[in-house]
Amino acid sequence: MKTLIVEDNGALREHAERLLRERVPQALPVGSVTDGLRAVERTRQERPELLILDIQLPGANGIEVARAVWQERPETRIVFWSQFKDEIYVRRLAQTVPPETVYGYVLKSSPDEKLVQAVRAVLCDEQCWLDREIRGIQARALQSASALTEAEYEALIDIALGLTDRGVARRRYLSRRGAQNRLHSLYTKLAVEREEEPGSMFSPRNRAVFEGLRRGLLNAEVLATEHAALERWLEENPE
Repeated sequence: MKTLIVEDNGALREHAERLLRERVPQALPVGSVTDGLRAVERTRQERPELLILDIQLPGANGIEVARAVWQERPETRIVFWSQFKDEIYVRRLAQTVPPETVYGYVLKSSPDEKLVQAVRAVLCDEQCWLDREIRGIQARALQSASALTEAEYEALIDIALGLTDRGVARRRYLSRRGAQNRLHSLYTKLAVEREEEPGSMFSPRNRAVFEGLRRGLLNAEVLATEHAALERWLEENPE
């Protein structure tokens, strides 16, 4: 097997396989699985050169699958094929990709030709291929003045989960002043007014969460995962 398609939607899985057979014979033979955990297992067993990988999957999401695969075989090439363009996925992908690894990211809303181009670029030409929209999001997430540091992103997660200044300080092992400074830095990056500014009509915490949702830094999957992590931390660190 040269290519493994990881997609839980049967119609899309069959469509991608048909495209490869008709347009990219270099990608054959092709296999497929429907969930993330099976994808990791199948890749370990059969060592495909290329994965066409959805982001949201049962068992483990696409970023988790990529991380597990690249830890064992960083030369494996991956084309992420997803309907999601949330900034958090682009951010986490950038933190996951090993140096000099070739990968692609195609939106499912794009024409079929884009998926064909991405597969040819990644598999045949050994070049990265990113959808234009993804390139723009990547620039905002990693290079612009509004790009969040990891500390600022942690602060956004914490207030989205409802933590107070004291809660942020306790969870992140900061002084209360340190937690407040981190929040103020977050508000600046998200262009959110702080409460102490005269005439402000917004709660900066709520506005920051709104901006995080609007930019795709937060979504239901991320918040569910982070909530579970917070619950584990509270169990391990009782007051």
